[in-house]
Amino acid sequence: MQRGRVASIHIHPEKSGAEMLSVEQIEVQAEKGIVQEKRYFGRRASNGQASKRQVTLIEREQIAEHAATLKCPAFPPGAVRSNIETDGINLVQLKGKTLQIGNAQLRVCEPRDPCEKMDRLMPGLRALMEDGRQGVLAQVLSSGTIRVGDEIRLLES
Repeated sequence: MQRGRVASIHIHPEKSGAEMLSVEQIEVQAEKGIVQEKRYFGRRASNGQASKRQVTLIEREQIAEHAATLKCPAFPPGAVRSNIETDGINLVQLKGKTLQIGNAQLRVCEPRDPCEKMDRLMPGLRALMEDGRQGVLAQVLSSGTIRVGDEIRLLES
């Protein structure tokens, strides 16, 4: 069974493009996302359905691999603009699966699309963050609290 842990948690600042804010915990609400994410909480897709972009996750191992490939210093927590950075779990292969994190459940929807901010962080990073090397988007299935250090468990279908 796949297991990992929450390495760090980040929320977007009020001002677009500003540095992500590191926090020790977040509250997530079913079908809406992270309560503390003022810019993204409760967003709907163009078809009226709940957005697939309620929570973003990426593996610390993947971030370290990108830094090594680019021959640059390690990226600090939150630099690649994901809400949850993880250790010990391969997220992209879990598309369509349900994860238990803290007392919340999230469904992994799809790989996230890296934005131009990645190349501002380090030229070439955006291109590296393709083809299963960019983290994932997830929807909140059941509300709860997620904390740094929480175990991430794949729930059996």
